[in-house]
Amino acid sequence: MTATKRKNKTQEPKASRPLMPGYGMPKSTKGLLPWKWADQRLRKSHNYWITTVKPDGSPHTMVVWGLWLNGAFLFSTGSRSRKARNLEKNKNCVVCNEDAHEAVIVQGTAEIAESSVRPDFLKKYQRKYDFDMKGMKEDILAMKEPVFAVRPRVVFGLYEKKFMSSATRWKFTS
Repeated sequence: MTATKRKNKTQEPKASRPLMPGYGMPKSTKGLLPWKWADQRLRKSHNYWITTVKPDGSPHTMVVWGLWLNGAFLFSTGSRSRKARNLEKNKNCVVCNEDAHEAVIVQGTAEIAESSVRPDFLKKYQRKYDFDMKGMKEDILAMKEPVFAVRPRVVFGLYEKKFMSSATRWKFTS
């Protein structure tokens, strides 16, 4: 399925403990973070880290601007950028918010966002970053330059102040 303006109509992902052998994580689910906690941090983050996979299998990490919309992380990049070339060959990636004290780590798959999503993306991106997208708008709307939508498979939430009791993993189904 291509990335569309599909709303996140599925139920909230189920929270569980991450598998962290040797950390002494509690076995109970008491203290797990609600999905709303991760969603809020993904929405409010200004900068995000994205890690893609190079053709030789090594990681490539870069900071990007983007938006958490309708259950996906959307960002634009040049079609010849390392990120875009990596995602063309391997859709798997990781996106993290900027605050390691309240970390949200999204493991997902990147798809090209459909044309119907792009006007809303441009409007909200302009508002969030106060960045003039006029020079790129035509190419983005004409699908000449990519806007990627990263759909989560697994998301981790790590709240430093309550790390042991709150470390949470959410699994998504497609």
